[in-house]
Amino acid sequence: MKVTLLIPARYGSSRFPGKPLAPINGKPMIQHVYERASLARGLDNIYVATDDDRIKDAVESFGGKVVMTSPDAASGTDRINDAIALLGLNDDDLVINLQGDQPLIDPISIEQIISLFERHPGEFEMATLGFEIVDKRELDDPMHVKMVFDNDHNALYFSRSRIPFGRDTNDYPVYKHLGVYAYTKRFVNAFAKLPLGRLEDLEKLEQLRALEYGYKIKIAISAFDSPEVDTPEDIRKCELRLAVD
Repeated sequence: MKVTLLIPARYGSSRFPGKPLAPINGKPMIQHVYERASLARGLDNIYVATDDDRIKDAVESFGGKVVMTSPDAASGTDRINDAIALLGLNDDDLVINLQGDQPLIDPISIEQIISLFERHPGEFEMATLGFEIVDKRELDDPMHVKMVFDNDHNALYFSRSRIPFGRDTNDYPVYKHLGVYAYTKRFVNAFAKLPLGRLEDLEKLEQLRALEYGYKIKIAISAFDSPEVDTPEDIRKCELRLAVD
């Protein structure tokens, strides 16, 4: 089983155009993501998956590898599916999907999600990460996706609302979803052919499609948060965090 990490990155964004190239401490955000991912053990290859020549040029300028995908990709998973076809991966190969707006990703989190497949071969074909919320402002913020899982750490649901809802107490852990996925090439091929899910469409959360069609999603709880950059204001927050790290 080869392990390939893909970083999907697109230039267009309604809230933050050109986000992957936004400078953070003098380097484009996509470079921070790539370099932090490269510190993770167990990876055979890392590529940025993009359809934009500006992003391609930026990645190649710092020595990174790029796979050029179709501009018609409707979602991040479609871009991943396009990339793995171009790279000629085998059905059992593992694909890590790391969002290109996570410049603070900890390499240990990537290793943790890889180890799920090593410790539980054949039990599932998709996994992702969660983190216990410590900033109470995130509990009711729809930009932070919440998640619940069973006693074996299989996902039960993802929502933009706070879940679970404590009827009689607020003193309980709530977990948010971190935008890192791992799956076999075979699963990505199958997932890309599935129709849009009803719950997926309501919540605008692509991972719900897998649950709606009966696939397991294994959850690993990370000790490290990995906040996403959604607005220009988030850049300054990243710079402050990197200064502390």
